[in-house]
Amino acid sequence: MDRPGALGRPAPDMIGEPLDTSAAIVLTDPGGRVTAWSTGARRLLGYAPAEIIGSLAADLFVPPSGFPAAKQVEQGRPQEQTKHTAVVRHRDGHRLTAEVLTAPLIEGDSRAGALLLFTPDASQATHGDDRLMRWLFTQSPVGLVIYGRDRELLRANDEIERRIEQQEDDVRGLRPSEILEGPGLEGRIDQVVATGECDSLECYVKVPGEARAHAWVMDLFPLKDDTGYVQAVAVAVFDYSQQYGSRERLALLDEARTRIGTSLDVTGTAHELAEVAVPRFADSITVELLDSVFRGDQPPPLAPGGVTLRRAAHVSGPVDLTETVSGPGESPGESPGDGPGPAPGETHFHTEPSPPARCLLTSQAVVHQATDPEIAVWLAADPVQAEQARRHGLHSLIAAPLRARGKDLGVVLLVRHTASREPFTEDDLFVTENLVARAAICMDNARRYARERGIALALQRSLLTYRPEAQHAVDVASRYLPSEGGAGVGGDWFDVIPLPCARVGLVVGDVVGHGINASAAMGRLRTAVRTLADIDMPPDELLTHLDDIVTHATPEGDADSGEIAADLGATCLYAIYDPVSRHLTLATAGHPAPALVSPDGTVQSIDLPTGPPLGLGSLPFEATELEIPEGTSLVLFTDGLLEARDRDVDEGLETLRHTLEHPTAAPTPAATPPPEALCDSILEAMLPAPGDRAQADDIALVIARTRALDENHVAQWDLTRDPAIVAEAREHASQQLTTWGVDDAVFTTELVVSELVTNAIRHATAPIQLRLIRQSHSLICEVSDGSTTTPHLRRARLFDEGGRGLLLVAQLTPRWGTRHHPEGKTIWAEQTLSPAP
Repeated sequence: MDRPGALGRPAPDMIGEPLDTSAAIVLTDPGGRVTAWSTGARRLLGYAPAEIIGSLAADLFVPPSGFPAAKQVEQGRPQEQTKHTAVVRHRDGHRLTAEVLTAPLIEGDSRAGALLLFTPDASQATHGDDRLMRWLFTQSPVGLVIYGRDRELLRANDEIERRIEQQEDDVRGLRPSEILEGPGLEGRIDQVVATGECDSLECYVKVPGEARAHAWVMDLFPLKDDTGYVQAVAVAVFDYSQQYGSRERLALLDEARTRIGTSLDVTGTAHELAEVAVPRFADSITVELLDSVFRGDQPPPLAPGGVTLRRAAHVSGPVDLTETVSGPGESPGESPGDGPGPAPGETHFHTEPSPPARCLLTSQAVVHQATDPEIAVWLAADPVQAEQARRHGLHSLIAAPLRARGKDLGVVLLVRHTASREPFTEDDLFVTENLVARAAICMDNARRYARERGIALALQRSLLTYRPEAQHAVDVASRYLPSEGGAGVGGDWFDVIPLPCARVGLVVGDVVGHGINASAAMGRLRTAVRTLADIDMPPDELLTHLDDIVTHATPEGDADSGEIAADLGATCLYAIYDPVSRHLTLATAGHPAPALVSPDGTVQSIDLPTGPPLGLGSLPFEATELEIPEGTSLVLFTDGLLEARDRDVDEGLETLRHTLEHPTAAPTPAATPPPEALCDSILEAMLPAPGDRAQADDIALVIARTRALDENHVAQWDLTRDPAIVAEAREHASQQLTTWGVDDAVFTTELVVSELVTNAIRHATAPIQLRLIRQSHSLICEVSDGSTTTPHLRRARLFDEGGRGLLLVAQLTPRWGTRHHPEGKTIWAEQTLSPAP
């Protein structure tokens, strides 16, 4: 029961004016009631004069420490000045220790009342600061929470109470997860308790006081005692929505610059755009392009009435984003049950009133809410889109045209349907336009690259020998793999050239650079090699002439520009294999040496002098000749087989050697698989695994397994330099053909042998040798001599005695020619055999 003059309820007739002094001074009447209250007393104890005057001063003291002072002032008649240490009560309920000086108001007159002087104890000197901190905690617009070491809530300020719509007493003792779902705060509290270090957390949470989720920043810091022990953890909570939105937009555009356009592939670029936009900016995205863009063609002008687009990418993010903010680089997932709609690669016709068609025809991005009349008309006319909108709860969308270099490429449709996400606004158009503009340029680059790559591949396919001509010297398998990166088709090439006398030429080369120019340069080199090989040049001489061609080559129209030829810097390796002698002769111009796999599986590298790359000019090339057994596999390749982004040439050579020694396709451990299977084993071991980085450079691979022609296919005779030997040579040839069962060729062969042997006896020097080589569909007649003079075909005049021999040979056989060697020359003629009945 309240009594008159109780603390906080003064008697009205006793209210007086406050003492204007900074000291905590209180005056009482003889009855012990407060009659004056200084400004210092109000600051120290919290009471306003109107609240305290008229109350009993003894009520300010807390027993038992306050008994002496209370007794002195209870009757308001202190006999003398006395000083006590007492605990006094503050207005807000907390207690503080103070030195209290009590004295009679008039010395010697106990009826005049008392004077009290309150002096805070030294240990309480910071009490004023404590009150400031208390006011900060209760009045701060920033949410403040204190959690104990056990993660239970100890204190929460008014701002937190307003946000969560609960009182502090209702949530005291609860853990964060018991108050709100999703912040992920408890683990951070444990971390601060364990480490004693500050921490911070960004989250995207919907609190009861908000209609939608907001971005929040929580700063955690430990509360330590004097020994440094963490007694509790304080958390300051900031609503970061506005700043977060601006930061996220900048981060989104910055990420788009680095992640969009890395693949130089139209579909890949569409997926890169989708992965950047979802779920950070939209809940789902659809990228649809004109069909011509996929082919690399120039997009045609758009006609009114609607547009047909082919879907390039569609990605849906998580259905609910109330837990955490997705960080940069997080991959969106495909939400289950996307509903009906065209799959990637399928087409869809958009009528003109629809947002996709309208934005494409007007070249302007548009934002719509689900309640807009235009959306209702569109969904009514498009059941597919209507079903998707219904399933996902569409509430806003942006349709933006993909346009680059004045050409329309397609449309991007961004959709928000998550209940906790804000709908699109006009402010989001700026981000969308910048994002889509970046993607459009990259897609147009990819389209143009696809067109150029297609032209280069078509040119390369028309020039490369994918299926070598039939011949009897080697079994051949080959592979050509264009690069999968952004460099474009390179200038790697190979060729298998049938040579006279059952021999074969093997070529592999690499033109520096990529694209159409590299393919064209490769075509020029391949034609030049075939031309030089047709005149039967040895490898070192062929490379010398090829180097001269490259050195003096200048692209058409660039003679005065000073530009370097496109094929300058090419490498080439040329080898000739003779199945009769089993000799392999080869030379290289800056190209990796081939590997030899013997019939027993032994692998060796050829010690081959490496000449300079083609185009340097005036530098010699050196050939190497070795004899190899039948069944030896010759492995030729370009450097794209060895090099990779994570592997150097030496590592590539070691991997290749190991693969050749232990091929996966070998029928037995000691056997070598066929060339085709060996090609597959090599590529399986050397190429990047699926899902790894793309193949960086072109690869050309040729494997030639040698054959040998024995005495059942070759016959030879040494002849003397005597005209009488001509008849004997004809007889040897006739008997050998009868033995081989090719009597139909006897007459022609006798005439050819007669003419060639006669020319050698008359115009050349010893030694003279006749050799017949029989193959399944051809017969080759060779006459070798010690002269280096090359015979020439000419038409004899009417009275000339000579000059008709080679003309007769040329008339009787489809092919003939001359080749030189260190011991002289060989004149050969090849005739076609009739197939066996």
